[in-house]
Amino acid sequence: TTDTAPSTPLLWVLREHLKLTGTKYGCGVSQCGACTVHVNGAPVRSCSMPVSNVASKNVTTIEGLSPNGSHKLQKAWVAEQVPQCGYCQSGQIMQAAALLSKNKNPSREQIVAHMNGNICRILRICVLILQNLQFWIGF
Repeated sequence: TTDTAPSTPLLWVLREHLKLTGTKYGCGVSQCGACTVHVNGAPVRSCSMPVSNVASKNVTTIEGLSPNGSHKLQKAWVAEQVPQCGYCQSGQIMQAAALLSKNKNPSREQIVAHMNGNICRILRICVLILQNLQFWIGF
């Protein structure tokens, strides 16, 4: 619980008040996906969501996915050497984790459609990792 204005974007509460800095600021207008977190298990853009909208809801950041980076999806990202600039990676991983929580074996088309809203110069690598999930994380 924090003492902030109800209209404060969730992203700023996470980063500035709760010191959960894994979630990144990208564009500020819900277009790039760098700020993706889960609210009640669904991926949302925290840069444009007022903190008042998440009262009594479960919010999961990249830190909550796995505080020590041991989530299988995080390990796959590292194994494939995806983190280049790393700025969009937490949003990419959170978006991918949301897909995999609902569909353990997505098709390439489903992966591309689900990840399409996350802007990254190396998205093709993210798609390749997701296509090889059975190898990487043992589904």
